[in-house]
Amino acid sequence: MPTATYPPTRVTANISFSIPPPDGVRAYQKVNVDPASGDLGRNTEREVKPVVIENLRGKEDQATLDTAGFQLFHRPTQHKGFTDDAAIEREYYPESIELIKEFTGASRVVLFDHTIRRRIPGESGSSPLKRQPVAQAHVDQSFKASIARVHRHLPAAEVPALLQRRFQIINLWRPLSHPAVDWPLSVCDYRSVDREKDTFPVALVYDDREGETLGVKYNPNQKWKYFHGMTPDEFVLIKCADSIQDGSVAAFTPHTGFEDPTTPEGTPPRESIELRALVFYD
Repeated sequence: MPTATYPPTRVTANISFSIPPPDGVRAYQKVNVDPASGDLGRNTEREVKPVVIENLRGKEDQATLDTAGFQLFHRPTQHKGFTDDAAIEREYYPESIELIKEFTGASRVVLFDHTIRRRIPGESGSSPLKRQPVAQAHVDQSFKASIARVHRHLPAAEVPALLQRRFQIINLWRPLSHPAVDWPLSVCDYRSVDREKDTFPVALVYDDREGETLGVKYNPNQKWKYFHGMTPDEFVLIKCADSIQDGSVAAFTPHTGFEDPTTPEGTPPRESIELRALVFYD
């Protein structure tokens, strides 16, 4: 028998997809749900499918923000701790803003939140102190929600002019402390996505407001990718929304964490940070 090589050129792993509610009912997901209530917090179903996920190591130039909707870059970060939110906002936010400007050509970047995930084996909690890798294919923001984000985070007097020019929501995803071999990030090449058939809006219901994400349905034509063993000196930009809607560029990128069956025993659990940014162009 041939000997398996490591790292693999591709893996087959399970990805969880969404099934919308029947009869055109609006899909929703509640953010704060008491588990004791018995309320699932959503009216969508989920299905798990085995998917071939290609390792793009050595083929990084095949995926750019405007073609595939995601792109890998190499740049060490000056901030190292990632244990204090105030320090992250004070130190990591400014350097990340400059990175996004440098690599996209944007004239203005506004970060509006971040999430740190430190996987704890056996833990499924989503509290701020126990955020686990997301094991569900999704897009963070619908285009409708991206417009609402501009209104929410920018001065009202500036919004009309900003919305007349190109804007995007882009996430910056980076491993912390060690390579993300365990539970890596997978992204779906936008060129393989049927925008109308593969995604559907999901109302994200908070106690005081609503957002909107995109649920992702399974389609065997989708091409899922990952970068094996991303290090803390690397980051991926993930496009969640783009005001260019004419099909000339990637509009968004479905993504998810996944359990890689080839991960060696004893690999440190994944740790990562994801920044979410409004990105504007002159």
